[in-house]
Amino acid sequence: MQATKRRGQLLDGVLLLDKPEGLSSNHALQRAKRALDARKAGHTGTLDPFATGLLVCCFGRATKLCGVMLEADKCYEATLRFGEETDSGDLTGHIVARAPEGFAGVTRASLLGVLPSFRGEIEQIPPMYSALKRDGRPLYEYARQGIELERPPRRVTIHRLELLDFGGGPMAGADASGRDADGALPGMQARLLVDCSKGTYIRTLAQDIGRQLGCGAHLVALRRTRVGPFDIADSTGLETLQTMEQPQRMLLSLTETPCAELFPPSGAGRSDLFPGAEASSGSGGQAPAPGAGLPNDIGSGPDARGSSTEG
Repeated sequence: MQATKRRGQLLDGVLLLDKPEGLSSNHALQRAKRALDARKAGHTGTLDPFATGLLVCCFGRATKLCGVMLEADKCYEATLRFGEETDSGDLTGHIVARAPEGFAGVTRASLLGVLPSFRGEIEQIPPMYSALKRDGRPLYEYARQGIELERPPRRVTIHRLELLDFGGGPMAGADASGRDADGALPGMQARLLVDCSKGTYIRTLAQDIGRQLGCGAHLVALRRTRVGPFDIADSTGLETLQTMEQPQRMLLSLTETPCAELFPPSGAGRSDLFPGAEASSGSGGQAPAPGAGLPNDIGSGPDARGSSTEG
C-alpha cells in the first residue's frame, strides 16, 4: 500500500531563519517547514553546513522571491585563519600550503594595509570547490578527483571590508614577549565584515588576502548577517521556532516583503495562519532552493562540499 504524501498548510510568507552550524541549508529549511506545517517552501541561497546566519525561507506564493533575491547584496562576518591555505578555501578542506617556518602570525597593521586593495570592484577566480559547471559537470566533482581546471575571473564588488576583531595569539617563533620586530602583537585570526555583491566568494577572498600577506589563509567561520533588506537581527533560531506553539506568527506577510508588487492582494493581512485557519489564496509553485551553476555561495549547488557560502 502506497503511503499518503504529507501535504501541510498553504502558507504564504517569509521566514528569516538563523541557520545553526552543522546543518545543511536544505535540512534547516525542511525542519522549519515541518515546524510551520507548511506545504511549499524554498530558500534564497545556500549556506554551507559549517556556516551560520540568515537563511531567507519562502513559503507558498512567497517563493517568487527566491529568484529576485539572488540579485541582492549580502553581508557576512568572516573569520580568517592565517598561516595555512586549503584546497577548498575553508576549514573543511585539505591543507595545500603553509607559511614559512617560524611564522608567528600577521600584524594588525599589515592586515589593514592589504584590505583596501580588496574594496570596490575586484576580480575573483571561482574556486574549484563550487557548483559552477564545465561540460555539464560541477567543478567540485573535478576537484574531488584531483583535477584542476582553468577558470576565467569574474568581476564582483566589495562594498565594505572592515576589520572587526583581531587576535588568536602567536605561534611558536615569536620572541619571549610574543611580539614581532615592529613591536606589534601578531595574530593568527581576524574577523572581517564583508558587504558584497552577488557572486562574491568569501572563501576566495580569504585565500587572496592570505596570498597578498604572503602567509596563506583560509576561512574558519562564516556568518551571514544580511540578505538584501533582510537582517539577522530580525531572524528566529531554528530551535526556538521548533518549540513555539504558534510558529506561523514568525512569518512576514507578502506585503511586508520587498517586491510586494509581485503579490496581488489576496485578502490576507499577516501570515499568522494556524491549524484550522483559512489559508491565503494562491497555492504558488514549488520553488527549488536556488542552485546548481550559480556563482555565489548562496545557491551554488547541493548542500555538500561543493556548495558555496558566499555573496
